[in-house]
Amino acid sequence: MGELYGVDGELLERQYRNHLSDYLHWEQLPHAEDWMLYEKNISAYVGIDEVALSRGELYTILINKER
Repeated sequence: MGELYGVDGELLERQYRNHLSDYLHWEQLPHAEDWMLYEKNISAYVGIDEVALSRGELYTILINKER
C-alpha cells in the first residue's frame, strides 16, 4: 500500500500499529502471542479479515489464497 501511495511502507506500518490502531493500549496485548497461527495459512498471497461475532469479540482471520 505504501508503494501505491508513494510513502515509506515501514513508516506507515509503525504509525498504524503505534498510533492509529491503539495496539499498545489493547487490553489483550499481554497474551496475544499465545494465539494460533498456522504455517499453512502463510504464503505470498495472504488475505486478512476481521469479524465481530458477539459481545464485542473480534476475530482476525488469515486466509492462504494459494490454496
